Amino acid sequence: MTDIKKIATLALFMAVNIVLNALYIPVTDSLRITFAFVVMMMVAIIYDFKTCLVYAFIEDILAYVVYPTGAFFFGYTLGAMVSMAIYSLCLFKKVTVKRIITARFLVSIINNILLNSIWNTVLLSKGFVFYVTASIPKNLILLPFEIIIFIIFYRLIKPILERYDLIKRSS
Repeated sequence: MTDIKKIATLALFMAVNIVLNALYIPVTDSLRITFAFVVMMMVAIIYDFKTCLVYAFIEDILAYVVYPTGAFFFGYTLGAMVSMAIYSLCLFKKVTVKRIITARFLVSIINNILLNSIWNTVLLSKGFVFYVTASIPKNLILLPFEIIIFIIFYRLIKPILERYDLIKRSS
């Protein structure tokens, strides 16, 4: 993929990701349901580890600038980078149902439950246990649905990604 095509595609993914982050279903003050994970997983399938980390860093900051909610806190940016690192390690050029499940599970546990609970504890008024206990049910209930959504989405978009040489064609 040429550098121009790579940058243009990343910019498109970033714009869609920012919009999806802004469109969410609030669960509590600190918990919300969003579908931006689909875009992040697609970026991790197409681009290498370093590109994914830079993408997550820039996307998180731009998303805050475009749609600011609450105070900016670098911990959330770090969390986005951790998520992208997990997605990249699990999915880059090796997409299987098992890897999709592993990636989504690890992001739910490490970032969504643990890291976000730490960041919420630092920023907001309640303790770590409060945020963890609120986050666990939401993330574990959503996990199978998120996995199914991504598998269906990936199967639908895979031929398009192959046609435009964004991913290697299946044998």
